[in-house]
Amino acid sequence: MRNRIQAVYREAILPEHQGNPLIEALPPKVKDEILIDAFTYYPDLDEHIRMHQDPLVREEYLSRLKTLRQPLSDYIRCFRLIERAIKDGYSSKNPLSPSTVQYVHYLMDDRPQTQPYSGFFEPKADTITLIGESGTGKTSMLEQVLNYFPSVIEHTQYRGQSLEVSQQVVWIKVDCPDKSSVRDLCEEILLRLDLATGVEQTKPAGTIGSLMRQIEQRIKINYLGILVIDEMQRLELKRTRGENNLLNFLHSLVNKLGIPLLFCANPPFDETLSKKLKAARRAESGGYWKMHPLRRNSKDWEAFICELWDLQWTNTKTPLTKELMSKMYELSLGNLDMCCRIYREAQRAVIGSGDECINATVLENAYYYACALSNETAEVNDLRDQLGIHLPRRNKSVATKDEDNTKPKTTPKQKPAILGDITRAQHPEFEMLIRDVLGMVNLPIKSADLFQQLSESEETYNSTNLPGILYENPLEDLQ
Repeated sequence: MRNRIQAVYREAILPEHQGNPLIEALPPKVKDEILIDAFTYYPDLDEHIRMHQDPLVREEYLSRLKTLRQPLSDYIRCFRLIERAIKDGYSSKNPLSPSTVQYVHYLMDDRPQTQPYSGFFEPKADTITLIGESGTGKTSMLEQVLNYFPSVIEHTQYRGQSLEVSQQVVWIKVDCPDKSSVRDLCEEILLRLDLATGVEQTKPAGTIGSLMRQIEQRIKINYLGILVIDEMQRLELKRTRGENNLLNFLHSLVNKLGIPLLFCANPPFDETLSKKLKAARRAESGGYWKMHPLRRNSKDWEAFICELWDLQWTNTKTPLTKELMSKMYELSLGNLDMCCRIYREAQRAVIGSGDECINATVLENAYYYACALSNETAEVNDLRDQLGIHLPRRNKSVATKDEDNTKPKTTPKQKPAILGDITRAQHPEFEMLIRDVLGMVNLPIKSADLFQQLSESEETYNSTNLPGILYENPLEDLQ
């Protein structure tokens, strides 16, 4: 993350942006391919760890799954909207303009009547709204996109001219407060500005009116580029004073101070906005889109699952087959967070078990461990209905009346068997013995199409009752 950089000025593309140090200090415009590379992060596999004898060491590496960043098509759209919003907001705030000097030095309600020769300050700002279910990758995407921009740019001189602006805060991100408290939001903005600029924490003003004026002045002198507000689903447009006050405050940031906003929220925030045309129009002025779980046959899903699957710390490499890819989608429904948790739990379940292959049954068991609560939510069940993907319900184990729950439970020495997986020993105490026996013999069927030939034979059983094909008493034959 590039927190703070010294200003490097590059001539802006648009003539109306040229000569504006706030815009010319921003990162240069680049192609989508360069952005994709910048947003990508693949954690190191350290493949030699897969052969580590201690399973606890390999389990520890599973935490790296959370750091995987596979850019989706939404990343580019999000970046371009934010890039445009920041530049539009700065276009009316050239620190070399008398209009901006007056804007910075006077509160909007106390602005003198004397008009600068360049005219009064005219705010230019829009609001971007991003909606998406939990786990679709909204927060990860915002972090990647915002961190492409420096959070603070330090200015000294611009082409030989001194500048009053010393620190330009390009962006800050806050969460929408509970109960729609204007004071809580103002204090959070003030804290984020202090942290970004590295100054001692500012004491918030005592009254809400004084606090709002304090916030206005800090936003101006730091030339805030965009304010990102997450968890906006906490705001509900009721006929209460708190929600209306918070909305009025946010609208004043856009309409009076020219600060672009980005709302990020889960549903039903979109339904909340659509109840009022005025609120909806303002919320989509700079762009509006919804992030959905990935589609089964989309390129985004294929790219993500392939990169995720490569991060295996099992001592047996399980290739990603169409069956396993399909099973992962059926379980996760294209939800990135659920997908990562399922895969992490699947590896954790088999590491150190004696058989570290991953199959469909392992993934199903991992799902019920990692996503037990998500599986019960209305959102997941509704999505399953829409996609026509349903999983068999499991019977919950119920303690019998005679069971004594007061007795201490003994901890098994080996990991429990994976229910329903017929490829694994269901009795851990016999597992190593069975593997030893299997390792002692090598009895391949020489004819690859033997069973097809037998299906056409009239004496199928008699045909197989030959040495090396069918063993009626395998222990006696192996002696």
